[in-house]
Amino acid sequence: MTLKEILTDSSRRPAVVTDLQTLVDEEVSDKGGVSGAVVKTGYAAVKKIKPGIIPAAVDSLLEDFTVALDPFYGDYKAKGGGDFGAYLTGRSDEASDALLSVTDKRAEKSGRDSIKKVYGKLRPNGKKNVEEALPRLGALIQKHAG
Repeated sequence: MTLKEILTDSSRRPAVVTDLQTLVDEEVSDKGGVSGAVVKTGYAAVKKIKPGIIPAAVDSLLEDFTVALDPFYGDYKAKGGGDFGAYLTGRSDEASDALLSVTDKRAEKSGRDSIKKVYGKLRPNGKKNVEEALPRLGALIQKHAG
């Protein structure tokens, strides 16, 4: 069974989306320094532009994210499992590139210039931010997919 089939199953999807939204909120909240202030400001701006956009975005991106992560999940399972967050962290370069390719494509297709502008400002630090989120993301996936 693929990661997409597992996490987008109608019995799991709402809880997965809720947990992913919480993960995003926690990751943004944990950011510090000047770059953290930029992320927090950008995140707040996106939420202000369209309330409810974060859960909607998470839900709409879930299938693409699961497809991007499925090769990692398959390899992780083939190697006997363990801590999926640690597994992703050990492959942080490839895992973060796979996830960012999804958001890059989505931002490119967006018809909203305000979204493109905010994404463009956040993207330079995107890889670092995604890499920092991999332990939490792996734990979340492991919680829902086993």
